[in-house]
Formats: sequence, C-alpha cells, structure tokens
Amino acid sequence: MLSSKQFIVSHAPFWHNGTAVHYRNYNWLLALAPAVAAGLTYFGVPALGVICLAVSSAILWEGLITKLSGRQVNVGDGNAALVGLIFGLLLPATAPWWLVLSGTLIAILIGQQVFGGIGGNPFNPAALSWAIIFLSWKTFLDFDSMLANYSFNFTPYHPLVALKAFGPQAVAQIPLLDLFLGKQVGGIGTTCGLALVTGGIWLIARGIVRWEIPVSFLAGVLVSSLIFYVAAPAKFAGPGFHILAGYTLFGAFFLAPEDSSSPVNFVPMLIYGATGGIMTILIRNIGAYPDGVIFAVLVINLINPLIDKIRPQRVN
Repeated sequence: MLSSKQFIVSHAPFWHNGTAVHYRNYNWLLALAPAVAAGLTYFGVPALGVICLAVSSAILWEGLITKLSGRQVNVGDGNAALVGLIFGLLLPATAPWWLVLSGTLIAILIGQQVFGGIGGNPFNPAALSWAIIFLSWKTFLDFDSMLANYSFNFTPYHPLVALKAFGPQAVAQIPLLDLFLGKQVGGIGTTCGLALVTGGIWLIARGIVRWEIPVSFLAGVLVSSLIFYVAAPAKFAGPGFHILAGYTLFGAFFLAPEDSSSPVNFVPMLIYGATGGIMTILIRNIGAYPDGVIFAVLVINLINPLIDKIRPQRVN
C-alpha cells in the first residue's frame, strides 16, 4: 500500500552558490564601465545619447512585455539594462534613434522574452539583434561612413574593412599598441582593447565568467589567423592584428560567455570558445563580411546544446 506522504524533488542544481541574477548583472555592468568610458572619450556626447537610449529603451521594452504577458516585472535585476548596454556599445555613435529602439526591441522580445525570459534564450540577445539589424539596415552599421564627420587623431577607417578591401599592406603600418588603446573606428565600446581586457579580467576574477571561454576564443583566433598568415603573408594579416581589431575582444569577454547561451562543462567550454575564434577568422579571411565575430558567436550559440553534452561518463 502506498504511503500518503510523497516526496517532491525539483531539478538540479540542488545547492545554491550564493549569487543572484542581479549580482551577476551588476558585475557585468561594472565590467563594461571602462569600455563605456573609452567610448565617451573617443566619440563624445553622441555616444552618450546612444548608450542612454539603448539602456532605457531595453528596460522599457522588458517592463512592458512582461507586464502584458502577465509575468512579474523585475527590471531591477539589471538584465534589460545589461542587454541594452551591450547592444548600444556595438553601434556607431551616430546610430539613429529608431535603429536603437528597433534593436533593443528585437534583443528583448525576439532574443529573450519569447523563450521565457532570463535563462531561456538560446542566443546572445544583443548579438542576435545586431545580426538582424545588420542584415536589414547594413548602411547604418558601416562605421567608416557613419563616423565620416568625426575628427580623430588617427587614420579614421575601420581596420578590418581596409584589410578586406586593400589587403594586409593597407593595415601593416598601424601599430598594434594603437589598436589596443582604441585608435580605430568601430562600435562605441568595442575599440579600446585595454578597457575590454580590464573588464574581462574583472569578470573572471569575480567568478562571473569562467576563463575557459575567453581564453579559448582568443586562442582560436590566434592559431587560425597564424596558419593563414604563415601560408600567405601577402594576403592575410597576422594574429596580433586580428585579436585587437574589430569586435574580437568584445566578443571574447562579453558576447561568447553569456550565461544562457554558453556551455557549463570544462571541455565543452574550450571547444565552444575555440570554435568561435576559428569561425571568426574563417569569415574574415574567406567569407563575405569584414568582421565575423557576431556571426561566429551566433554559430557557437547554436551548437552549444550539442557540445555541452560532452562530459565525463558516470562511473558505475
């Protein structure tokens, strides 16, 4: 005879490590502060307008969508602010207001809320939104034309676009230190390698991001670009250039390690990151787009559920 007492067992994990959603999101926001500061330094007040609009509109969209769907409104956890900030930092400082609003709506609604909200999204919401915006209104993500009226103290062109159009000779004279310090045309928060590495180290030191994904992503970029460079140095740029140019560092530290769309096991994280780095170089060197980071991130997001099944077998 069955006992009337029943045991109710929930799914794993059974232990809580003490962190919370708002704690993780606020640490992400803090880690992005150096990139925001660098972006405001290089691009000025227009960059501030884009960032503020992206963050505020993302919060607005999340609050509105959760309210209409009958779910608890919890914008104070920092999720929407983080998604909006990451998306805003990927844009040029002169992005029109309607593009920012459209992008944050796509990121929150299509990138996250249709999958149930936090933790359910299979793709990085900001990366997915950027890709849709890029395929829809590519002109507004052409940094060379969008920032043509800016006055910089360096040669004002996107290094990867120049590489794609004119070959490695066109970018060979750019000191790698200049690229690391942000002297390149690009997204508001994606140009200064020093700021991005500082933020990335903060996330790793705080235990918010595991080192395996950023390191393996950069290793994938380094090794694959080195192979191309050794095979044809007159046709392809070296690994130092590829690591510091474009979205590489931003993708390694702030896009690929997104909690919901990245693996949690050790070996899968290495495979995931390295695949993203290799895909980035393949798209850049033999693909149709100058910078392949966003599309590489979406590809590894897609294969994440498969590779995360790679784990040690249970001992009987």
